Amino acid sequence: MKQRIRISLPGQTLELRDSQGALLARYAVSTAARGAGEQRGSYQTPRGRHIVRAKIGAGHPANTVFVRRRPTGEIWTPALGAQFPDRDWILTRILWLSGTEPGFNRLGQADTMRRYIYIHGTPEVTTLGQPGSHGCVRMDNGQLIELFDRVAVQTPVNIVEFSLESGAWGDLASAAFPLREQVFIREQGVPVDMELDEFDAVSRHVLARGPDGAPIGTGRLLPDGHIGRLAVLPEWRGKGVGQALIDQLLDEASAAGLSLLVLNAQIQAADFYRRFGFAESGPEFLEAGIPHIQMTRNT
Repeated sequence: MKQRIRISLPGQTLELRDSQGALLARYAVSTAARGAGEQRGSYQTPRGRHIVRAKIGAGHPANTVFVRRRPTGEIWTPALGAQFPDRDWILTRILWLSGTEPGFNRLGQADTMRRYIYIHGTPEVTTLGQPGSHGCVRMDNGQLIELFDRVAVQTPVNIVEFSLESGAWGDLASAAFPLREQVFIREQGVPVDMELDEFDAVSRHVLARGPDGAPIGTGRLLPDGHIGRLAVLPEWRGKGVGQALIDQLLDEASAAGLSLLVLNAQIQAADFYRRFGFAESGPEFLEAGIPHIQMTRNT
């Protein structure tokens, strides 16, 4: 089954998931100390959709030193690190990334591959979970070997500027409801008395926050396995936020031991949910004047 990677710059995490959103692994990483950016010479980590263009280093020992993607014959040790304190160490394995969005992270002066942006191993003394690289994505060597062995060339990699959290309505309502109000009530014309209901209080909620901490997306999971109230701000659509929210809701469902998931999809969003393994399970119907269809997934 095809896999995909998501790297969160605010969260400093890398997640490996299967094509239907199941979490396979989560690792701490370190991205650029200078933040996010796509321009050549910026020493920033590029955002957006990428693929693994090449895998380099299979079979070499952990801590093998690479320069220009070739092993130097050195093995990193604390003594070698002390001897060359200013070297930007690329160790163990390399997953060379290539952007897939022309004009943003591919071609011209904003080309991820020609900037030589990698997911690579780093010395054991590197602090992970906080920015510190020169643009690449640094990982623990043992975890990188595990990731390297699990992914193939062409694996999708999305580098995002948002983070996720889960919680009860009492914890997230002040952030989630204004967002739902904007999307459902003002944008889609859903009546207020239909948007707020008694199920919020008993549901698990997920929230996506942008780089400034402002809410950009939300969704909920009812105790009986119903997923709903998925909303993403217009300016954040098409950037993987909805996918990440569903991923997080699937994690919540797995933790709760739910085997059957149900949602009422707006017709234009049905293809989106099919990518997560949901299938139509009922006729089309109207809800708040908007065409919907029920979809289910067995986990």
